[in-house]
Amino acid sequence: MPDRAPQPVDRQLPTDEARDLFSLVRELVQREIAPSAAEEEDAGRFPRETFSLLSESGLLGLPYDSDFGGGDQPYEVYLQVLEELAAARLTVGLGVSVHSLACHALANFGTKEQRVEHLPAMLGGGLLGAYCLSEPSSGSDAASLRTKAVREGDDWVITGTKAWITHGGIADFYTVLARSGGEGARGITAFLVPGDAEGLSAAAPEKKMGMKGSPTAQVHFDGVRVSDARRIGDEGQGFAIALSALDSGRLGIAACAIGVAQAALDEALAYATGREQFGRPIADFQGLRFMLADMATQIEAGRALYLTAARLRDAGRLFSKQAAMAKLMCTDTAMKVTTDAVQVLGGYGYTADFPAERYMREAKVLQIVEGTNQIQRMVIARHLAGPETR
Repeated sequence: MPDRAPQPVDRQLPTDEARDLFSLVRELVQREIAPSAAEEEDAGRFPRETFSLLSESGLLGLPYDSDFGGGDQPYEVYLQVLEELAAARLTVGLGVSVHSLACHALANFGTKEQRVEHLPAMLGGGLLGAYCLSEPSSGSDAASLRTKAVREGDDWVITGTKAWITHGGIADFYTVLARSGGEGARGITAFLVPGDAEGLSAAAPEKKMGMKGSPTAQVHFDGVRVSDARRIGDEGQGFAIALSALDSGRLGIAACAIGVAQAALDEALAYATGREQFGRPIADFQGLRFMLADMATQIEAGRALYLTAARLRDAGRLFSKQAAMAKLMCTDTAMKVTTDAVQVLGGYGYTADFPAERYMREAKVLQIVEGTNQIQRMVIARHLAGPETR
């Protein structure tokens, strides 16, 4: 029987530099990430040394300005790097996406002085970031957040609790959205808070269905004092900054979702072409052939959609609707494809001896984080039909 082992994704990259970058990424994935992914996820171990290596290799600041330590790469390249990382281990791919999200506010809304002071360490100095928007009582309704920031002279004192924070308790810096004024979206301001700030602490990590190697925890701010020099943007601009970051972050989630889906398809294809029943490979049976064809088609469609949104972003055009569409479609695709991969493997797919069951567990959270898929539908509908009437 001919070798039908899955081949690397044939990527259409814009430059020779991007092609060289992918050679580096695939080498790192094969040598440093993929071999230990299943074991470390099962043990719930966060690979901090991997993130240090990614930082040293220039992979934590790819879409940012090289003047501040970034990689000057377009989003269409950065997102495909995320896809490769997530296909090997979602904890790594999603972690890079969250770190990039945490850098977004300062990189795009900070002063020149702030960027010079902080960005080089954030983008290439070995630091790891976290993004603090959600709270125990405000998830989808983020504008109702309750964490307070009170001005005291040249400082701000932050008090409250953030929830569902990726890298909570291990991050070196937190981009924090807090209420500095009245109710609603206009009363929110953004701050850059050091991870070792006095009064900052984290609860025990949540016990999750998947992504056990990635710590998700509540983060408590008990009178955390930061100088006004760490305020990002104007007072009251924080919610607009958050929405800007989330549009880009949703593309990161979309790319990670396609990475997980691609890994699941590769696993299903390798199994189906190698497993024999009734004297022939099970990939010969039309029922499975059609399932594999549907899986591959859904992945290609999702990849094309997130890349279309990325190219709009790179061109400086509006992309919020397309980002929501990409996040919605790609994460639903990941859930469908990983579930089908388990089915292709049959009983083996339900065991931890094969990675299909891990992919399925991990895919579920992608339909929830950075705006549930129900919220994405609301965003898309508003672009199509305008705001809801009340």
